[in-house]
Amino acid sequence: MPLHPNDSPGFLLWHATLRWQRGVARALEPLDLTHVQFVLLACTWWLNEQGERPSQIALAAQAGTDIKMTSQVLRSLERKGLIERRVDTADTRARRLRVTTRGARLAPRAIAVVEQVDAQFFADVPEPGALRFLRRLVQLPPADRKPRRGEQTHNSRA
Repeated sequence: MPLHPNDSPGFLLWHATLRWQRGVARALEPLDLTHVQFVLLACTWWLNEQGERPSQIALAAQAGTDIKMTSQVLRSLERKGLIERRVDTADTRARRLRVTTRGARLAPRAIAVVEQVDAQFFADVPEPGALRFLRRLVQLPPADRKPRRGEQTHNSRA
């Protein structure tokens, strides 16, 4: 006999994810960002802060997004004046990404807004345990540890 939907981990995860995404979308609306625009802007900003000028492919791998969709959303962020896409001098097929001054001001504000949604959403879950559990679900190493050679991560499954 099949499980009742309320006893199905996948079904519950689906509904929890939808509830969290709705909260993020509502919080980002005043900043004129969709959820995926936020993710790509925040990832680009973070990588730039680490001294990297990622390609669109590298950004898609970091964000866990589809490459074609990433390109479309980046064009939208470029039209909004939040990022610049420049042809890579070493590979003219590639585009290197940099947040603009406006994007660099918006990204940390948007991150703070989304972190507030996260804090409210996960308020009843002890943070270290929640992070360990979620990293296991997506197979990500802790932020302070680089993946070991040959270790599968979220990015290497893309």
